[in-house]
Amino acid sequence: MNAAPWHRWAQFVKRHWIATSLATAHLLGIASSIDALMDTRTAPGAVAWIVSLNTFPVVAVPTYWVFGRSRFQGYVIGRRDTDSQLHHALGQKMALVEPYAVQNLSSHLDMGAMQRLAKLPTLGGNDVELLANGEATFHSIFEGIRSAQHYLLVQYYIVRDDTLGRELSRLLQERARAGVRVHFLYDEVGSYQLPASYLQALREAGVYVRSFHSTRGSGNRFQLNFRNHRKIVIADGVSGWTGGLNVGDEYLSRDPRIGTWRDTHLKLIGPAVYALQLSFLEDWYWASGDILSFDWAPPQAHGRNLPVLVLPSGPADRFETASLMVQLALSNAQDRIWIASPYFVPDEGVQAGLKLAALRGVDVRILIPEAPDNPLLYFAAYAFLGPMLEAGVKVYRYHDGFLHCKTILVDDKASAIGTVNLDNRSFRLNFEITTWVYDQAFAQELEAKYHHDFEHSHLMTVSDVVDRPWWFRLASRAAYLLAPVL
Repeated sequence: MNAAPWHRWAQFVKRHWIATSLATAHLLGIASSIDALMDTRTAPGAVAWIVSLNTFPVVAVPTYWVFGRSRFQGYVIGRRDTDSQLHHALGQKMALVEPYAVQNLSSHLDMGAMQRLAKLPTLGGNDVELLANGEATFHSIFEGIRSAQHYLLVQYYIVRDDTLGRELSRLLQERARAGVRVHFLYDEVGSYQLPASYLQALREAGVYVRSFHSTRGSGNRFQLNFRNHRKIVIADGVSGWTGGLNVGDEYLSRDPRIGTWRDTHLKLIGPAVYALQLSFLEDWYWASGDILSFDWAPPQAHGRNLPVLVLPSGPADRFETASLMVQLALSNAQDRIWIASPYFVPDEGVQAGLKLAALRGVDVRILIPEAPDNPLLYFAAYAFLGPMLEAGVKVYRYHDGFLHCKTILVDDKASAIGTVNLDNRSFRLNFEITTWVYDQAFAQELEAKYHHDFEHSHLMTVSDVVDRPWWFRLASRAAYLLAPVL
């Protein structure tokens, strides 16, 4: 039999298959471009995606649907969506804290704008405790868990099955077996190494366990880029903890590869815990479809009677809440604004705000790690630090271990402790939470921590940027192009 016809037929089928595949890829690229045009939050980001989707669709289309989209679909925010079932279920509970709403506050920070971003009021009647590093933080959290009598709400981005993680599991199981209602929420991307046996042991003890389930819903089905970065623990609706620390031995400085772990957390007692709890209930509703109901203890004033604003943010917000929060703080600062962040690749709005504040004569200081855990972040920062230093922004690189704090200090009265990094991921892709405390004594306490960290840091100069070799400058510009996904 002559093989030539079969060979020509095979070649024809192959060419036809390739042509059909390429045509399909380009059609999908065009369709994805329309989605990028309508959905991408920044014009440069939309342009970049549209060009790549139509130039290299075979690679760009799957990349876009996994990493490119910036809006989280279907998430119900009870603070905002007044016609939602969740809003009606929680309305009566949040009404309990209305008597504690602070109407007038002696602070340069624009309370009205911050509250509109948060969709929550500033609440008085609170006491707070600044927790530096892992030992103090987990000692306080574990004491709170042991003392819980009615319910525990526990949420983390990263939970590890190591010494610290197993201690958390043991305590939660113990309280669940004692009749305490325990809800445990984790991010499946951040906690991807958490074994099924860890979760099963919690369930067998009676703990309600859910992953955040960021791929839920048709609009998020292919996404791996949305993360729930919040860290929240609530005991009986009276005490709450939030801040920078996840659950793992490295957060106790037990990982020799990382060394000392420098971090900051916050304990909160009082009516503002209700606002912290609302954020958890919104996340739990997304993860499980269940509206949690508790016999919430009536809010009571505690200790120093401090005003506190809890500000949740995330990709389901109508505005870029976290970025606007930082820009608002920068524009309101009169004397100083100090910011600590382990990941520092701010968007153009925040970069402009930093430079403008420094040019106004505000003492602007940025505290970042000398060696971040992502080398791309190290290189990317050098792409924009030069003009920032020239404008008068002081950049300190912490060298006594790894700095993971996410804090802001504005003038002498406003302090923020939370989970927000100064990067695109926190501004647009992650669910985050920030707690603002308006109190001079607390600001002085946070200021002392900053001074200690400055003493263990290197103050950068313009020459640290411009004197770098050409290959370093090239690498920094290339890394900066990846800022949207860093």
